[in-house]
Order: sequence, then structure tokens, then C-alpha cells
Amino acid sequence: MLVKLGPLDTDRIADLRPYFDSVPDPRARRGRWYSLTAILLVCACAVVSGAKSIDELAEWGQRAPNALLTVIGIRRHLLRWRRTPSPATIGRVLGAVDGNALDRAVGAYLADRHRAATEPAQAAPSPSASARPRVIAVDGKALKGSARLTATRRHLLSAVTHGTVVTLAQVEVGAKTNGTTHFSPLLAPLDLTGTVVTFDALHSVKANISWLVETKKAHYIAVIKTNQPTAHRQLAALPWLGIPVQHTASGTGHGRRESRSIKTCGIADELGGIAFPHARLAIRVHRRRKQTGQRETRESVYAVTSLDAHQADPADLATAIRGHWGVENSSHHIRDVTFAEDASTIHAGTAPRAMATLRNLAIGVLKTLGADNIAKTTRAIRDDPQRALPILGITNEPDTYGT
Repeated sequence: MLVKLGPLDTDRIADLRPYFDSVPDPRARRGRWYSLTAILLVCACAVVSGAKSIDELAEWGQRAPNALLTVIGIRRHLLRWRRTPSPATIGRVLGAVDGNALDRAVGAYLADRHRAATEPAQAAPSPSASARPRVIAVDGKALKGSARLTATRRHLLSAVTHGTVVTLAQVEVGAKTNGTTHFSPLLAPLDLTGTVVTFDALHSVKANISWLVETKKAHYIAVIKTNQPTAHRQLAALPWLGIPVQHTASGTGHGRRESRSIKTCGIADELGGIAFPHARLAIRVHRRRKQTGQRETRESVYAVTSLDAHQADPADLATAIRGHWGVENSSHHIRDVTFAEDASTIHAGTAPRAMATLRNLAIGVLKTLGADNIAKTTRAIRDDPQRALPILGITNEPDTYGT
């Protein structure tokens, strides 16, 4: 899997250290053996190598050769005694670190990585590819293992790119809510001009949608589920039978066949009863699925968008809606299966969120390098610890970080 990633051009891969330097250290100055950046780099290298728990984060530091640890910023006099950050030290730091600052640092780093990875594709001579806007999904995830008798499970809301999956921003919702109050703070730091944002309708309200279109100069595609009964009923009542199918797609995988057809219908301003500001098109996606040995199932999914017909054709809209559903498999599923996030019992302070951020970091950097199987890639890196540093843009040259 590492061979597939090819040689790493560290001149084009941003160095992670300056981004971690922007995170404030929550500890008192007295008694610090390791800089915050050094501890976070040990954690980042370990998670890129497949570490799932705080103990495994510390074990990576114990296995790493002194030369690597010196580059990371562990002081040489500590390495004489093989003193690397212990599980207790890492746990205290991750439990106390500013979760918002850490997410901003990692989000900025991944945004730069994503930009560098996609710029060559955007510069390609294909007119259709260059005209296609960036698409970002807003989606939530629960950290199931973080619940305790005295505390509910943590919930995170994230902004994730379609295609090459990179988490650009993340906030903690706190308790299980629909995330409406966190929608704008999540997206506010991002440059969304010309971007299409996809989300389930429960993640937003009218004020947020107006802010997204009018202030951030973005477009949206909101998927309407049955838990939005009024909007769902209004969309289902549109004259779909009289509208021809405008695009179809089909595929096979995981023992099933699936076909999808899409129709769009213009929404006049005077029909604003759909209750979404700046709405221009209603969308219906009809899905037919046939699992091996089972009966065929059919389902109609509705959405509404601020895009006009001349701004996105039905194929583009279908790709964006499918891409929104794909975030579940391309990010959340990997965090749960490869990194055992749902099974993690880490719960103290900001540690659950910090671990999720580190998993986002690992998935993002490996995806931008072309890894298509994160589990196999992390296992290969675990067997070759020196590979972790260049993946994070760090050259094998000692410097003054953490000294």
C-alpha cells in the first residue's frame, strides 16, 4: 500500500508542526518535559500508524527510534533514558487541550493539503472538470463510547469534502441536538464562495440558509427526509409523474444492484411554501435496490437546492446527493471500523473530541495521498515508523521544535 502512494514530495506537502504550534498549551509552564507540539506529533504519527487508544499512542513513541523522536521535538537528554510521553501524560494533555483550537489547526492543515491535491486536477484542460464547484457535506456523528452515567455521549458536527474526503472543520454539539445553532459557527471560518454545501434539512434553519447564500456566497442542496414532514409532503406533492427522467445511473457492489433516476422541478418564488430561502429547484431521486436473494426495494428521496438549472445539470445534482450519503462510508465508517471509534471508552475532558480530530487528520492525509484502503495503509506504516513523518510533511532533519 505504501508503494502505491509513491514517493512523497515534502516540498509540496505542508509541514504539520506550525499548525500544531498555533494550539495553546493548557499546562502550567513548570514541570513540562515535552512541548505540546511534540506530544501532538507523537499522537498524529501514532494514529497515522493505526493507533486506536491512548495506550497505543504512547506505545508508538516507545517503539520509535531516537532519530525520529528528535525530529519530532523530544529533547535529547530525555531520549538517553528512553523517556517518551507516557499514557498518563498523553491522556492529561488530550483531556485538557482546547478542542476548538485543535480542530482549527487540523482543519487548516487539511484544507491546505486538499487544495494542493486538487489544484492539478482543476488545472486540467477538461472544461467540465474545471467548471465543477467544490462540494462540502455537513454531517453529524455520535461518539458512542464517550457516554458515562453522569454524562451523555459526545456529538460532533463536521464539514467534509466530497470526493477526496477531508474534514475541513469540526465542532462539538454537546448533547444530541439537530445542530442548528452550530451550523454557522462550523462553516464561518471557511471560504465557501462558489461552494455547494450539502446537508440534511434538520441541520439548518431559514436564518442559516440565508446566511449561507447571502453572506458566504455559497449554494446548498438540502436532503429532505420524512422527519421533516411538512417539507417532505410538499415536495412529494409536486407533479413528478408529468416530468420525464433526466438522468439515470446504476452500479453493483456489496452483493446488490442499485439504479438511481433523477428528476428536477423548478420552484417559483411565489411557491415559497417549501420553506427554504433561495430555493430554485426541487429534486427527486428514485432508488431501486436488489440484494442477492432478496426482493427489490424502491425509495424516493427528495431534496431542494439554490442552484438553477443552468448552474448544475441533473447528473451533477445526482452526484452531489450521492456524495453526501458517501461521507458516511468514506469517513464515519472508517473511524468506526478501522480506528474503533465507537468502541473507544475515552471520555475525560476534551480527549474524545481530540481523538476524533486525530482520526480525521489521519484519514485526510492518507486520502489526499491516494490511499484507497486506510486499514491496510495504516498497518504498513505501523511496520515502518519512519514513513509517518514525511506523510505529515516533516523532513528527517532535527530542528529546534520542542527544545
